[in-house]
Amino acid sequence: MTQQTPDLETTLRVTKTIAAPRDLVFKAWTEPERLKQWWGVEANFSAPIAEVDLRVGGKYRLGMLAPGESAPYVVGGVFQEVRPPEKLVYTWNWEHSDGSVPDSMLGSQETLVTVEFLDKGGSTEVVVTHENHPDRHSRDEHSKGWNGCLTQLTTLLERPGS
Repeated sequence: MTQQTPDLETTLRVTKTIAAPRDLVFKAWTEPERLKQWWGVEANFSAPIAEVDLRVGGKYRLGMLAPGESAPYVVGGVFQEVRPPEKLVYTWNWEHSDGSVPDSMLGSQETLVTVEFLDKGGSTEVVVTHENHPDRHSRDEHSKGWNGCLTQLTTLLERPGS
């Protein structure tokens, strides 16, 4: 069996270790009320949309709202693999009917996200692999977004009393 090598030009890989147990990190990633607490590229963003049907073939829809904006950035897709609390694989499609997503982030093609939650003895290493970007620019713009979101997730889960 031949294993495909990801195209480094169009594949993004972001890793972050969070001082929280894997089960908690997975729940924060998959439960709508918890997603609304951190889904955003910066602390001043809000997350008015968080819909998750956590099963293979189930759909999700997430929206983040920038300060002073009237419409959120909305992404959605379908779960391809769901292995609590280890791994998620899902498609990624920006909704842009209202023009809220910059053209630099859009592509006509669907992309694929794989999120791995690796148990590190009380901490969790989150590995996000986002594949099939139309070009390097899109990949780099998504890198900023994923790094920002992971920072917000870390802040939430490492806060005392989380």
